[in-house]
Amino acid sequence: GRIIGKPESAEHAEQILGELSGRAHQVLTAIAVADAETVEHQLCVSQVRFRTLDAAEIRRYIATGEPMDKAGAYAIQGRAGMLITEIHGSYSGTMGLPLYETSMLLAKFGYRF
Repeated sequence: GRIIGKPESAEHAEQILGELSGRAHQVLTAIAVADAETVEHQLCVSQVRFRTLDAAEIRRYIATGEPMDKAGAYAIQGRAGMLITEIHGSYSGTMGLPLYETSMLLAKFGYRF
């Protein structure tokens, strides 16, 4: 029920990861494509579940520096991939840009890969 941004400190990252431990959360990524006449947009919603993490694991992960500039204090494409038990939705959307949804919006404007 709240937005989790980038951690402000190592202590904040520890708090965030402790809250995500053993739980599922949603990652929402909005995208839009526009031209002079039209705007098309889509919201990509993915669910990510972390395994239960102990305090030492969380501290070791934070010590890598990886979570410090990432929303939710983790990078699914990095070391945090080992902490995640399931993902339902868009892997690329969890990283940042939902590629499938982006390609579908671009196709509406005549761009195809």
